[in-house]
Amino acid sequence: MTDFDALREHMVERHIRARGIDDLLVLRAMREVPREAFVPPELREFAYEDAALPIEEGQTISQPYIVARTIAALGLEGGEDVLDIGTGSGYAAAVLSRIGGHVYTIERHAALAKLARRRLEELGYDNVEVRHGDGTLGWREHAPYAGIAVAAAGPELPRPLLEQLTEGGVLVVPVGTTPRAQRLVRVVRRPGDRFEAEVMEPVRFVPLIGEAGWEAGELEPASGGEALVATAAARPGRPVEHLLRATVEPFASIEEVDLGSLVERIGEARVVLLGEATHGTSEFYRMRARITRELIERHGFGIVAVEADWPDAARVDRWVRGEAGGGAGPGAGEPAFSRFPTWMWRNREVREFVDWLHERNAALDPAGRAAFYGLDLYSLYRSIDAVLGYLDRVDPGSARVARTRYGCLSPWEHDPAVYGRAALTGAYRTCEPEVVEMLRHLLDRRLDYMERDGARFLDAVQNARLVAAAERYYRVMYFGSVESWNLRDRHMFETLQTILAFHGAGSKAVVWEHNSHIGDAAATEMSVRGEENVGHMCRERFGEGAFLVGFGTDAGTVAAASEWGGPVEIKDVRPSHEESYERLFHEAGIDAGLLHLREPAREEVRTELGPARLERAIGVIYRPETELASHYFQASLPRQFDAYVWFDRTSAVAPLSGPEVEGVPETYPFGL
Repeated sequence: MTDFDALREHMVERHIRARGIDDLLVLRAMREVPREAFVPPELREFAYEDAALPIEEGQTISQPYIVARTIAALGLEGGEDVLDIGTGSGYAAAVLSRIGGHVYTIERHAALAKLARRRLEELGYDNVEVRHGDGTLGWREHAPYAGIAVAAAGPELPRPLLEQLTEGGVLVVPVGTTPRAQRLVRVVRRPGDRFEAEVMEPVRFVPLIGEAGWEAGELEPASGGEALVATAAARPGRPVEHLLRATVEPFASIEEVDLGSLVERIGEARVVLLGEATHGTSEFYRMRARITRELIERHGFGIVAVEADWPDAARVDRWVRGEAGGGAGPGAGEPAFSRFPTWMWRNREVREFVDWLHERNAALDPAGRAAFYGLDLYSLYRSIDAVLGYLDRVDPGSARVARTRYGCLSPWEHDPAVYGRAALTGAYRTCEPEVVEMLRHLLDRRLDYMERDGARFLDAVQNARLVAAAERYYRVMYFGSVESWNLRDRHMFETLQTILAFHGAGSKAVVWEHNSHIGDAAATEMSVRGEENVGHMCRERFGEGAFLVGFGTDAGTVAAASEWGGPVEIKDVRPSHEESYERLFHEAGIDAGLLHLREPAREEVRTELGPARLERAIGVIYRPETELASHYFQASLPRQFDAYVWFDRTSAVAPLSGPEVEGVPETYPFGL
């Protein structure tokens, strides 16, 4: 059974206290209120993730951090009367009830108000009174209030709520004219009907609907109660284009770029992470290949680890290291990278790099050959096949046990995501015990297997780890939860650590992943949602031994789909948003260049670029029509990366539909 008490304590320590909230009354209240009782039953597993979750009437329960942040800003001392606007499920009102003397809460959705009233009564919160009505007008019968907390964003400070504050009372409310441009505002009422306002961090809330707020339908709903980054967002000010022109190192072509200054700053780093702002841009792939070749040929790097599935990359690895018959991999006859999104790795740019790596390795002894690995966890069933194939060769008895244990997952082979939906809805039991026990079985026999064939055992045990992680991932993915993101990135980071350990203390790796994975999450709005990523974990683990390189573009074309599972399209990339980092580089007139951020040519670079701005992220899905909402996030570029590669105009990768090189053997990774 889920230990909600332990999860609640972890939430308070990890997501609230560790992020600077030290109000003892707030921390105690957050420890006392069972958030799992305020979310739908099917979401209780996710109750203590620091994320907004859906509730009835299409609304959300705010993330725990923003609830704590708002209540802490009220500065309550205990026993005061408090007004809560936007009851929702009743969670924030319950937390306030553990601090205030009496809590009055208003909800505009009648059904939600009724559910919250019943829930609060059943849970024994007898100092909370729920009302259905227009929260923007407050509740004058019980005014004045020492604190008023509002869980929706209005276009301006609601005058009726200001009037219902006691002298010295505090109103905390999000204010903004769009779902993107909101700020949490703290207002204190002073003698003589004076009000002092303090603008706090950027946030993103649903609209505050009512007479003193927005009219219904006037704004599209935001995602609900999510904080962005805790630094002031950048506003138009002194241009920095001249500074970029003076400090960016321009280059004319990818093949002729001088990488000396970059390599000098990389120094003795053990892990170099190379990003991309899209999953389908040719220049990003070719520049990563150019940097990687330099690091392999001249600086002792022997590992290339990419955001791809382990079994697919294993097939490539056997090709580039001349080991066509070794290791376990995808089923015979299936080419590598044959499932959506095929173009992400099955493209001409990757093929050219793989060919180069194969040719270079062919001239070296096996011990000196560079390896190619996949870090991702989507290949659930191909990984099961790899484990079974390995055990069939080395331990047939264990293979029979494995088939029984993995049989739990067999009904969902054609669509693993269906397994996650079935397990979460209770239509099918979870297979977690079986897949975890299979991993334990392999690890218990590691010494025996490693003595026989270390490389093959690494492949098998990593596939078993992938199955265990993927089983969990497919169960949590349906809610877009923080945990599903974190589970995937932790798996990729742990896989990277496993590879480095296998290759020994002197091993060095180049990682190819999206900017959102390799840029430090602590420098973006991801961290306030409780999301981690590979870049952040590498900085924590390796310190200066991790070097993070981001990539960006203004416009051009990109290979992407319009929906998951859809066909690849060559789409036009819209010119960058006027408040984005990309727009700064574009307006500086730089066609292509490298900007150093860890050791900039001028220290003003970090100062001028430090305040958070928008940054674009295009994955395998690109929807230009919703670009601002779906493809931009807040970040501080100098904290996120150690260097930044810029291409003003870019072009789409060239997807491969089949083997294009005549005369290569069947083991060629993109072949049949």
